[in-house]
Amino acid sequence: MILDFGDGFFLRQATADDHTAISRVCLLTGDAGRDATSREDNPDLLGLIYCLPYRQLEPDLAFVIDSPDGVCGYLFGAPDTMSFNARLAREWYPDLRRRVPDPGPDERAWRGSDWARHAIHHPEPIDPELVADFPSHGHIDLMANARGRGIGLKAMTFLMQRLASAGSKGLFLDVDPRNESARRFYRKLDFRTWTGSNRLSRRKFMVRRLR
Repeated sequence: MILDFGDGFFLRQATADDHTAISRVCLLTGDAGRDATSREDNPDLLGLIYCLPYRQLEPDLAFVIDSPDGVCGYLFGAPDTMSFNARLAREWYPDLRRRVPDPGPDERAWRGSDWARHAIHHPEPIDPELVADFPSHGHIDLMANARGRGIGLKAMTFLMQRLASAGSKGLFLDVDPRNESARRFYRKLDFRTWTGSNRLSRRKFMVRRLR
């Protein structure tokens, strides 16, 4: 146990045994914080893109939130986004691309999880302007039974402290514009919407400087 949140909820280091549970949380929160099960024809892809690489490549900053009912959330961080993305390209995506076919560029023909299959073969680059000021990034998702308990606040504060101690000067988060509750939560933690040019991606980011 790393952090005790009370009532049987606590933060601990993620292990390989948690992969199935982590992927389940990712799927059940994968549609702007809501359940993405009905949308996806391959329920494993979200976890393979957004979660499991952290457990493999950044194990010191890969955590799960456990509860009396099992894993109900996760918290991931990468101190150096550019280095992390380079390792993804070398160590994570080649095998995944051999197993997952590219659906092609025509979004009108995509069905089910084709958007995720396309993302595996064509990950969007990060704008250098963003990582120049905010080199680190993080990722947190909580199931409904873990929300409203202050867990998200304590977990994100813990991650920011870890990153700052490692020398990071800034953190960015990839936040779905449809997830207004998440955006309100991050604003309480002094994150703001990044207003850079973002010429290389359609994604929306929130950022915070670290002391």
